[in-house]
Amino acid sequence: MATSKIKTLEDFIRVHAILLAASGIPSSLYPQLYQKLSTENFDGGNFFQIESCEEFDNKQRKLVFTSDYIEKESQIFLIDHAWTFRLSDARKQLLEVPGLAQRMASLMCVDLDVTSDLEEVNTESENGHGNITRRDVEEIIEREIREARDKGSNGVRWLELDELDIDDATLCSLDLSNKFPNLVALSLYGNKLQNPEIVVREITKFKHLRALWLNENPVLQRYDGQMEDTIVQEVHGLEIYNSHFTNKFSRWALGFCGGIYGKDNAGCFDETARPLESLTSLDLSNRYIRNLLIETFSPIELPSLSHLNLRGNPLDQNCVTDLLKFLKQYTTLRTLEVDIPGPLGRSAIEILECLPNLLEFNGVSASIILETGKHVIDSALQPRLPEWTRDDSLVDRVVNAMWLYLMTYRLADEEKIDETSVWYVMDELGSALRHSDKPNFRVSPFLYMPDGKLASAISFTILWPIHNVRKGDECTRDFLFGIGEDKQRSARYTAWFHTPRNFFIQEYEMYKNQLASRSSVPASPCVETSSPASLTRNDGAALRVYTDVPHVDDFLTRPEFVLTTDPADADIIWTSVQVDDETRKATGITDRQYVNQFPFEACLVMKHYLADTVQKALGSPEWLQPTYNLETHLAQLIGDYTVRKRDGNDNLWILKPWNMARTIDTTVTSNISAIIRLMETGPKICQKYIERPSLFNGRKFDLRYIVLVRQIRPLELFLSDVFWVRLANNQYSVDERTLFEYETHFTVMNYIGKLNHMNTPDFVKEFEKEHNVNWLDIHQNIRKMIRAVFESAAVVHPEMHSPMSRAMYGVDVMLDSSFKPKLLEVTYCPDCKRACTYDTEAIVGNKEIIRGKDFFNFVFGCLFLGETTHVTPL
Repeated sequence: MATSKIKTLEDFIRVHAILLAASGIPSSLYPQLYQKLSTENFDGGNFFQIESCEEFDNKQRKLVFTSDYIEKESQIFLIDHAWTFRLSDARKQLLEVPGLAQRMASLMCVDLDVTSDLEEVNTESENGHGNITRRDVEEIIEREIREARDKGSNGVRWLELDELDIDDATLCSLDLSNKFPNLVALSLYGNKLQNPEIVVREITKFKHLRALWLNENPVLQRYDGQMEDTIVQEVHGLEIYNSHFTNKFSRWALGFCGGIYGKDNAGCFDETARPLESLTSLDLSNRYIRNLLIETFSPIELPSLSHLNLRGNPLDQNCVTDLLKFLKQYTTLRTLEVDIPGPLGRSAIEILECLPNLLEFNGVSASIILETGKHVIDSALQPRLPEWTRDDSLVDRVVNAMWLYLMTYRLADEEKIDETSVWYVMDELGSALRHSDKPNFRVSPFLYMPDGKLASAISFTILWPIHNVRKGDECTRDFLFGIGEDKQRSARYTAWFHTPRNFFIQEYEMYKNQLASRSSVPASPCVETSSPASLTRNDGAALRVYTDVPHVDDFLTRPEFVLTTDPADADIIWTSVQVDDETRKATGITDRQYVNQFPFEACLVMKHYLADTVQKALGSPEWLQPTYNLETHLAQLIGDYTVRKRDGNDNLWILKPWNMARTIDTTVTSNISAIIRLMETGPKICQKYIERPSLFNGRKFDLRYIVLVRQIRPLELFLSDVFWVRLANNQYSVDERTLFEYETHFTVMNYIGKLNHMNTPDFVKEFEKEHNVNWLDIHQNIRKMIRAVFESAAVVHPEMHSPMSRAMYGVDVMLDSSFKPKLLEVTYCPDCKRACTYDTEAIVGNKEIIRGKDFFNFVFGCLFLGETTHVTPL
């Protein structure tokens, strides 16, 4: 990469060639981009305006184009970054950088109650809320009677007494049934009714009532359904109860939803009339309709129906076939909205094939659905707005809401790529860009290097129009640019929108049932030794060992082995790198040499393959936390998360990269938006966090076991008598404010944080005393689990077998609060510095001292000489 200062456009293009190509910025905009970057020209304010979205209670903003016209790919704009950070530093920066939390809270619209408390008090005072008297209610009633008389109508037929603090005594004293004997609709929404007997007695006096709203009254929280049954049974014509249709619904309820009936037109009940024949659009969403196949809802009554919304209705009294056959009779129906999966089935394509007259389904063109092969379609998604309580600090609010706004990039130079990603929030202008599947703008992060070096880089986001834009148009971008259904686009919408819950719950339940149906792995018998007891050379010389592992180089001292620097000359290859065909060709390694790895061992040492291997073999064993490969099972994870949230269960998850060690890019979170957005930093598994682990003096810990594998078929493996404990530095807590604290939630301190070493025998003694347990009982359960892990691999992946393979694996284990083992991961060629450094006493078997300097002597003795010193067969 060039290192000279950029002085010309040609310099700019040369230095930033890779970035420009990756960004997708049209080459015609390069000169304009260079000019704005070199002068830091932020002129977006001349073209755009930020507006609050009142329909979402101002919890979201949008960006509106204010200039007259802009042609696609004709202009480019710089967006500054208001906040840039590594994820582990987020909370710390919000706490320590002056003004940052306040700015982010305002940008993310989570400070509304901070600024509106006084306004709310003033408004309440002006409106007199909280001081409504019975006299006020009577005056409203008198006004309704007077207005009805002035119109010459036959009494009041539609009465709304909402949020008037009406309690049980007031309801009785108002004597509404005598004042309004012909009442058709009554709303008592948001009052203080509590006694079901009083409510039933007063409501059942109305003989012509068609609709009743008691929503948001305390009485609805105290009854078991008997009140509703009684009211519906005794008020013979009641079609709507608390916004839901009763099983008596007919023309009137349909007319109400179609906008025909309302306060100004309570309805005509002439049985010969056909009030619905001109109705073209009907919204029946969330009416809890169970039976749609009734006489009054038919093509004869609704001959002009073109748009129908059936979302949120169980329709469980009708089968899928009957419903589709019935809807097909509506020859004028062109647009339909329904839950997917739902009462019409699980597939949008199958529904469209049954209803060929539809032009639009769930807000998406039918032709596009058929072309793209989408099965789950929903364009009417409501945004996932930030949530908080008044007691939450601004920092807590921002940390929770930021996933709706964050963008990310990863730094790289000629030598290596950064292990952790950089996250950032665009300034107020950029953050106001909302999502669209058909956006008119595109954005891309860009690092400008004025000195031609990465060290001088300044980060921006570049914005440019990809369609012609006119004054007043909302400016949008695609939050999932470049991500199609092959990468789970529909499921990933859940990060920003409320997607159909039923679909994900059903996907999860099918997956759970599938795992539950898996049988146990056939036992693979423990074999004393079916391989040669001891490897020997024909010439009787010591076995030559090539290694790139320093601790093997330093501590393998047995006379049966001699080190060599030439891999082609070795009998045994002991390496920390993958020995693939390319490596063999480059180094001269042959199939006649022993290698410390098994073919296809990725099924154990890569986290997504490990989970898949165990699940294929055993389904959901108790020792494997619920685990999802986000690249393939995001929908099932969302369903699991949704069910846990619905049922009030623990919902803390840990995300781990497929193949990273030392907890790199590992995150603990309970935020579903965070889980999905973190997919952007590389492929991951999402695993249910062990929220109630076994603790040692209040701190988390895990255990590193060493497993030696002589062969796969038949399975022959040994557990080293040496294992060690790894302790977190901080006291354990699941308080959300601690989730970014590495030294609270992680135990690997060799690379980050202060390492507090503890000798294993001392740990075991103190742990037994603290928890009043017998470690040997725990140890036996761990042994069974480790055996089951490798049995799973042997059965699911028999191709692992190789007579020329011997290997050592690290198995990391955590104990839950019941002292049951939980599998964390399996590591290839684990770091054994600790085993080589410290002498320890064996916990099981012959409790003799095991010298650290002899660790690799007994490892090689077991794998290559058939010995069992300081190891136990599994």
